[in-house]
Amino acid sequence: MPLRAADFESAAYAIPPLRAECKCRRRVARLGVTHMLAGGSMRTLEIGLVLPMGEPFVDGATPRWVEIRELAQRAEEIGFDTVWTADELLWRPPDGKTQGWWECVAMTGAVAAATSRVKVGTWILSALHRNPGITAKAVETLDEISGGRFVFGLGSGHAGHQAHAFGLPEDHVFGRFAEAVEIIVPLLRQGRADFEGAFHAARDLEHRPVGPRPGRIPIMIGAKGPKMLRLAALHADIWSWYVEERSDFEEFGPRLAALEAACLEVGRDPATIGKSAGIVVEPTSVTGSAEVFGAPLRGSAEEIAAGLRAFRAGGFTLVEVLVWPPTLAALEAMAPVVELLDAD
Repeated sequence: MPLRAADFESAAYAIPPLRAECKCRRRVARLGVTHMLAGGSMRTLEIGLVLPMGEPFVDGATPRWVEIRELAQRAEEIGFDTVWTADELLWRPPDGKTQGWWECVAMTGAVAAATSRVKVGTWILSALHRNPGITAKAVETLDEISGGRFVFGLGSGHAGHQAHAFGLPEDHVFGRFAEAVEIIVPLLRQGRADFEGAFHAARDLEHRPVGPRPGRIPIMIGAKGPKMLRLAALHADIWSWYVEERSDFEEFGPRLAALEAACLEVGRDPATIGKSAGIVVEPTSVTGSAEVFGAPLRGSAEEIAAGLRAFRAGGFTLVEVLVWPPTLAALEAMAPVVELLDAD
């Protein structure tokens, strides 16, 4: 997820048994996995954890694999529904320190192999960085590794300094994304694509081998502007966007209205698409995220749970939580929040 991406069209924007008292079981569905609680009740708002993928890791240290794995496994144990891996390459802010990122697909596969119950998703895989046919193949492979737990977050990506440094395309970002969707979606849904565009091509391309959910891997599209929202309304199982100013429903409400309008424009019932918000939460006394991500959701477990309930009441079905700081101690402070939501 970019530092401040108000001007971008999409995000790119990434074991011990579950505790006995949780007794969670999960029902696989097209829109993802609904969290089932003891007694058969369902948590109607899914909670995801965004894993740290880039430098610096609070104190300037690189997030190491052993730390990322520990966070993913502990999130699974606490009862998070999803763990997410961000897809960035190299940030070169004009007035700050250069920040590198672990490669998203490789790290997602590792996280999938290190967990067993929690869903694993990309947040959000950049179509600008990759060939669409190979992207579909990577998605199918990740679903195979995870045993059918992968959520495919996809966005247009963005050009700029990192694209230039890697020799990636820097123009026609939306046009390239629209063509990539014309290849990726048919491959994942029908198993074949035949498309010739200005930027991408797939010539009688067959999608094989397939994993445990042929045609049924959930697709989440990160979208903000009208053109991207239209594509999300046409193709996505889940729509997503992330915080720019404040991690509260007041900021996200108008975006939800824009999505619903896009759905109606293409003849889709807005109730058939999942709705996800990427937010920042400060569950401990450590602060500082506002300088990077805007005002966080912070306070006691009860206050944070109340803030998350506002998203649920407003129509959101998922929240993607970037815990600040991205440490095990901060994650542990989210455990009572999850318990409060489970008790609803």
